[in-house]
Amino acid sequence: MSKKPVFVCNACGATTSKWAGQCDSCNEWNSITEEKPLTSSSSSKAIGGKRGGKITLTALDTKETPPARTRSLMDELDRVLGGGLVPSSAILVGGDPGIGKSTLLLQAAAMFASNGLKTIYISGEEASAQVRMRAQRLGLKDAPVMLGAETNLRDILTTLEEEKPQLAIIDSIQTMWVDTVDSAPGSVSQVRSAAHELTSFAKSKGTSVILVGHVTKDGQIAGPRVVEHMVDTVLYFEGERGHQFRILRAVKNRFGPADEIGVFEMTGAGLQEVRNPSALFLSERGTATPGSVVFSGIEGTRPVLVEFQALVAPSPHSQARRTVVGWDSSRLAMILAVLEARCGIPFAGLDVYLNVAGGLKVSEPAADLAVAAALLSAREDAALPEGAIVFGELSLSGALRNVSQTENRLKEAQKLGFTSAIMPKGKKTPKVAGMATSGYEDLTEFVGAIFGAG
Repeated sequence: MSKKPVFVCNACGATTSKWAGQCDSCNEWNSITEEKPLTSSSSSKAIGGKRGGKITLTALDTKETPPARTRSLMDELDRVLGGGLVPSSAILVGGDPGIGKSTLLLQAAAMFASNGLKTIYISGEEASAQVRMRAQRLGLKDAPVMLGAETNLRDILTTLEEEKPQLAIIDSIQTMWVDTVDSAPGSVSQVRSAAHELTSFAKSKGTSVILVGHVTKDGQIAGPRVVEHMVDTVLYFEGERGHQFRILRAVKNRFGPADEIGVFEMTGAGLQEVRNPSALFLSERGTATPGSVVFSGIEGTRPVLVEFQALVAPSPHSQARRTVVGWDSSRLAMILAVLEARCGIPFAGLDVYLNVAGGLKVSEPAADLAVAAALLSAREDAALPEGAIVFGELSLSGALRNVSQTENRLKEAQKLGFTSAIMPKGKKTPKVAGMATSGYEDLTEFVGAIFGAG
């Protein structure tokens, strides 16, 4: 009995029973291709008919030594990896085209190789001459990195088995071609098979493997989501083309904390580490102006201060615009609704523009109060007190909720010269020398105290 054909979207991995010109999940055009089903044999129909080997079981109290790590001497990269590179680990790095993934990994390969790791860099997108030219531009031509250009995964695995490197970088997984899979490179079947083979090689041979992955227009790594489940660590390289800052963010890490970030600055000599991101994101901030609010956030384990900028102006259109850069647009709509319903401050007929300065993307709910303060400051054309930071979560009832790591937020602000903090009122507010705190229970109290209206 023949199996029904399965059609898979190469952009997001969604499956359908019939072909269509546009994917219903991601709205991508001409991305759906047919995936041939796996052939079933008679032995696979009844797996219980044959006994397998007994697996080894251990107790939960079995002591395990922490995995050995190799540092790259790039502190920002080591921070995101959880302290360094773990042997036999599989890492997936994704990012927009041209954002600097190849530059980052070439610099990382040179640093790891200089620190004693035997490193091989396999490029499937560029010729070896192009990679060497980049290495010369970055001043890495003397690094002991072995370079290859190939897309046939069978040849790549054979080379890795013979060379026995401690680190292998594959750029990129979408260009790899598995000759046992009857589909084009970059398809869901090819990406899944190549990722499985490389991950299995990493676990069995003790080689750490870093895979580069393309992203879709929504910012997600292209291909099936099962690839992200196969690997140990998933990193996203983020940034805006108009800004020189780049953020390396861990969204999954089996050997360290998730949501950790590393901050880099793109220069003519490659990526430079940013030791103090807060000072960099606030470097171009002048005196306090209406619509400008400094938020003290937490990215992973690191406190980071960023500036929220808001602009509120009468709309010439029948439907007012809501434009957001660096924050969640649905969260902005919620805050606007709470301001109108709980505080009686309408934004109807007003265009609202919200921006996170420096190109950083903030997803923390603790930024709610900072966003509300920026919107009110822009609407009332009144600046917040000089030297003040704002943080706190906002509920639908208008109440302000406490957030975690309050002391770390205050200490980071104090180091950068801020003298006061506007925050939710808590039972135990930590005391930081040089920082005055103002706590409020709900949004109405905050609006009355800061802007003189209730």
